[in-house]
Amino acid sequence: MEIEVKILDIDIDAVRETMRKLDAPLVKDEYQNNHIYDFPDNRLLHSKGYARIRVVKDRKSGEKTVYMTTKRMVSQEKFKRMEEHETKIASEEDGIGIFEALGLTLMYTIRKSRESYRYKDSLVEIDIHEKSFCPFPFMEVESPSEEELEEVVGLLGYTLGDTTSKTIFEILRERGLTDRDNFGL
Repeated sequence: MEIEVKILDIDIDAVRETMRKLDAPLVKDEYQNNHIYDFPDNRLLHSKGYARIRVVKDRKSGEKTVYMTTKRMVSQEKFKRMEEHETKIASEEDGIGIFEALGLTLMYTIRKSRESYRYKDSLVEIDIHEKSFCPFPFMEVESPSEEELEEVVGLLGYTLGDTTSKTIFEILRERGLTDRDNFGL
């Protein structure tokens, strides 16, 4: 179970500087292709869940890693709580084969770069998507507890009032940047 919030329209350099001052190590610096799958009737996405194949390329080493994931939103009140199951797989083709054998189809692909910093047991993740999908940078703060999440948000110079538990599609729709349904991302 993960607890997370988003902070929108961030100053990327300021977040990096705060992480440096906190001695929070950079634990991920990567490009991602996120292939979102669902059944033809969209039952996973409509219930704020999804199946994903994530292809990650480390920017420093060039190493490629592939993950197969399912997520389901448990709560979206003060924080977004997601039930997540993830495993590393041998190849993108293996994941596609498994999902298609189960009757899932590719709904869309989201490309982004991500920097992740670790502070205590939390992750501070800076996401920069392709401009055609999401034209503004944001960060996600993921923590094992509400107390630590609130601490990290405060250290970054924000309050919980500056955060949102909305999905990226809800945010994009509110800003008039997409007409897609409220999918589970």
